[in-house]
Amino acid sequence: MIKYLIVDDEHIAHDIIKGYCDLLPHLELVKNCYDAVEALECLRQQPVDLIFLDLNMPKLKGFEFLRTLPVRPKVIVTTAYREYALEGFELNVVDYLLKPFSFERFLKALNKVVNTTPTASPTLASETTVENSVFLRSNKKYLQVTLSDILYLEASGNYTKIITTENTISVRQKISELLATLQFDQLVQVHKSFAVAKNRINSIEGNRIFIQEFVIPIGKIYKLNVDRMLE
Repeated sequence: MIKYLIVDDEHIAHDIIKGYCDLLPHLELVKNCYDAVEALECLRQQPVDLIFLDLNMPKLKGFEFLRTLPVRPKVIVTTAYREYALEGFELNVVDYLLKPFSFERFLKALNKVVNTTPTASPTLASETTVENSVFLRSNKKYLQVTLSDILYLEASGNYTKIITTENTISVRQKISELLATLQFDQLVQVHKSFAVAKNRINSIEGNRIFIQEFVIPIGKIYKLNVDRMLE
């Protein structure tokens, strides 16, 4: 569960961010804060994993607020001001979203959060089982997929099936696009329609790969990928 805080002086910004977060699993709103001073008081009482932070606020500006934090959670900046982006990344913010931002752009930023190593945030530091994962759209909802659970991918037209240890998920992406989205170095394409997780392979016999009860073919033009994997 990712505990988050929204720090913004605009009510509509809170509504938009919370609305986006409500579409995704494993996100828990701790508090809506309308200035940085209120956020500081909240963080003294309840540590969080993630802050959605506006920059131009009364009393204390966004980056000034960040510099006051002895322990800094992950931060996604949400602002209408492009010119502060460089300063944001110097402060190691996860992403910099320019208002108004789409849900797709928001999701890209959030995927960076779940795929980065936990910082010294007290709540994340205690989660010793946190694993890299990604949010993917399937059947009009977003699912969080743990990358290490993937067995293999199978292309089916404009869709790709993700076969995991628990279930099968279909996403409306070509296999090449999905591989680029996942950015998981364990996945190796072995056929125009298949990519396998190296760490899940039981055996390789001739032009076939065996993963649990599944048999995946090796395509001729992808044989080099398999040879490199075996080196």
